[in-house]
Amino acid sequence: MKPPIATTHTLHIPATLKFQVTPEQFAAIAIHNRDLRLERTATGELIVNPPTGWETGERNINISGQLYRWYEDHNNPGKVFDSSTGFTLPNGAILSPDASWVSRDRWDALTEAQRETFPHICPDFVVELRSKSDALKLTQAKMQEYLANGARLGWLIDPKRQVVEIYRTSGTPETRSRPASLSGEDVLPEFILKLDRIWP
Repeated sequence: MKPPIATTHTLHIPATLKFQVTPEQFAAIAIHNRDLRLERTATGELIVNPPTGWETGERNINISGQLYRWYEDHNNPGKVFDSSTGFTLPNGAILSPDASWVSRDRWDALTEAQRETFPHICPDFVVELRSKSDALKLTQAKMQEYLANGARLGWLIDPKRQVVEIYRTSGTPETRSRPASLSGEDVLPEFILKLDRIWP
């Protein structure tokens, strides 16, 4: 007797409904939903982010491309990652910055088990590019979460407001209105991100 043929159905979930998942369940869901950007909060809530629109996608590749060129040109000893990479932060959250970098010494200190799937580390440097659907306060909270878990420098680039918020371990975020470029400061020496293709 032949087994029944599996059918696929679309399930629409109200935004008000929250799902709690373990890290293991999150990994399993992520493997079967590679077309979605999934994240997990420190309390275990599953966050489903739809695929980005073309404007955000174009801006993302521009930022990641510039970061990778810096990495190549300077024979950088760290690791550069794009928006598809999830990191397990010390507080248990699994987040995916739009671009990130981890220093070589911190990466090398990880065990093989800690590097599995979603590395157990918070990047030294993170970039979040706000899309039109991203809530500002939630994105700002995410930036603070990165800092609280080990990031040393973070940029929240907001084309909608045409501003950049710079997050450092030293204190209050600095806001710049439509800057032409950003410096990697002492975290990414000599890295300059040009923003002429980011602003509308």
